[in-house]
Amino acid sequence: MADFPTNVPVICVESRTFNALVKALAKEIRDDDLDPWIDEKESMRLLRITSKTTFQKYRDTGDIDFRRLSSKHIVYRRQSILDFIESSPKTKE
Repeated sequence: MADFPTNVPVICVESRTFNALVKALAKEIRDDDLDPWIDEKESMRLLRITSKTTFQKYRDTGDIDFRRLSSKHIVYRRQSILDFIESSPKTKE
């Protein structure tokens, strides 16, 4: 029979606490894996808009942060999109 240590530390938590910890850790890992810069298509998807004119207005007014990598390639900061969504007035559904 294998030799097992006799003084193994054990942590006991309630299942609800354990599940909350796992969810929080999973969210943190997901957020860390996300690229902080996204393209126009992904930005418009997050904003749930299809109008390029509206999207351009958000850019022109400084509502969303962007960087121009070349004359035709622009990327948008994911967090600025999420902050804009969070600060937008809520509509009744």
